Amino acid sequence: MSHKHLKEAFISNLNGTSLVEISLGLSLAPLCLLCRGLLLILYHLHYGKPLSSRKYNLLLDFLVLVSPLVLSCTVLSPIIFFVPIIIAVFCAGIFSKIYSQRKHESRVPFRQIVREFQKTYLDPEYIPAITVFRVYVNLLTSISILAVDFPQYPRRYAKAETYGTGVMDLGVGAFIFGNALVCPEVRQKSYVTQAKFSNLAKQFFSVWPLIFLGVGRLLSVKSIEYHEHTSEYGVHWNFFFTLAFVRLAASLLLAIFPKNKSWIIAIHLAVFYQLLLNTTSLKMFILHGSNGRDTRVGFLNANREGLVSLLGYLAVYMASVQVGLCLLKCRNSVRSWMEAARLLLLTALLLFLLLHVSQAQADAVSRRMANLSYCLWVLAHSLTFFTWFVVTDLLLVFTKLLVKGSSVPSCWNVVKPPDSGTRHKTEAVPTGREGKLAHMCLISAINQNQLLFFLLANVMTGAVNILIDTIHSETAFTLCILHLYMFLNCLIMYILHAKNIVLKFW
Repeated sequence: MSHKHLKEAFISNLNGTSLVEISLGLSLAPLCLLCRGLLLILYHLHYGKPLSSRKYNLLLDFLVLVSPLVLSCTVLSPIIFFVPIIIAVFCAGIFSKIYSQRKHESRVPFRQIVREFQKTYLDPEYIPAITVFRVYVNLLTSISILAVDFPQYPRRYAKAETYGTGVMDLGVGAFIFGNALVCPEVRQKSYVTQAKFSNLAKQFFSVWPLIFLGVGRLLSVKSIEYHEHTSEYGVHWNFFFTLAFVRLAASLLLAIFPKNKSWIIAIHLAVFYQLLLNTTSLKMFILHGSNGRDTRVGFLNANREGLVSLLGYLAVYMASVQVGLCLLKCRNSVRSWMEAARLLLLTALLLFLLLHVSQAQADAVSRRMANLSYCLWVLAHSLTFFTWFVVTDLLLVFTKLLVKGSSVPSCWNVVKPPDSGTRHKTEAVPTGREGKLAHMCLISAINQNQLLFFLLANVMTGAVNILIDTIHSETAFTLCILHLYMFLNCLIMYILHAKNIVLKFW
């Protein structure tokens, strides 16, 4: 067997892992974010100022926000059930230290602090959980696309062949979910008929980088005979094409139908697609080709997974647009966001129940087909993941109230109440050079150039696979390569952010 075929076999015929393990794994990112925020607040409590060094900010962010994720999907994967508990206990210890050491004049009864916290007003113009969700999906994807080629990455985390719930299967859907949360249709307040079709024209222009990247990936993979998993999207198709066509199709639907009814469109698409899979020969076509022998002759046969699954991904996108619209409603207080978090969790619970029914009555989860069960699974876990970030932000806001003047980057700012006479004036945020350094963080750096970050990760992944025999790598070497790969990618984003460079030209 050639080295290329060996690598292809290494990532093929897998069955995924359990929903419980994925849920526990997803709790790591919010806990890491909470830990980073608490450490910054503790530093401010001790020194009376924020951490004012770009070098140390980058080092702290990488060690706390990124490195635990690399370790959790490699050497710590056998004890993944204990890792969130350990981090949660560490966070509780930091919070206890902050609460016990805050200044004497700020000491008030705990119940009064809770009451004041619930009445606190937050900046309504910025929802940090959306940014953090999208950045972490990008980070987790970037780690996984290289780590999956090393033996230390558990095979159960990789993409399942046909049926199954692997971590990487969720990553694809979560990418769609995150893109829909910030699509123009969600961010646009007024949406008259002319604006709808004007936006549609803009969308046709804005997706050309995705088409360009898709073509670039196709040509580079074929020219260097890079290993690829054909049953993932097909012979010529890839995720860049999927993302581009889903965005275009969604813009067309939202130009025709009211955007606040996008959830109804999502239900109709997902159910109709599942009926087609169950009542026609479409499922057999996806799995075995038109001749039943896995033929790849002709464009449709060659790319059947990528083309047919567009319906499922479009359903996920349309449902996510509805989530984005709900999130952007005027919520400017802690109490309202606590209610929103409760509603999101209840919705996620309902989706998990529907997932159970769908798997029992219709079909098991299949990323390859993007069937109804897959759509429900992606939406349920994405909503849960997002809600944990909302809860994390609220916990950090509560802790910031204990230490006056403290700030945490990529977290909510406390503002004056709407009836105080000043419009959304931010409280307790450092100004000048110190304030700028305090808000220099890896999350905002990656957010500023997300597509570039993902592109760099893909290019570096290819370079590592060409230069290194990943399949036979030792554990220490694997960890060094993965950390170096992620650090270089993060460092480039951090430097661009420090120089305020956004590489977006479309």
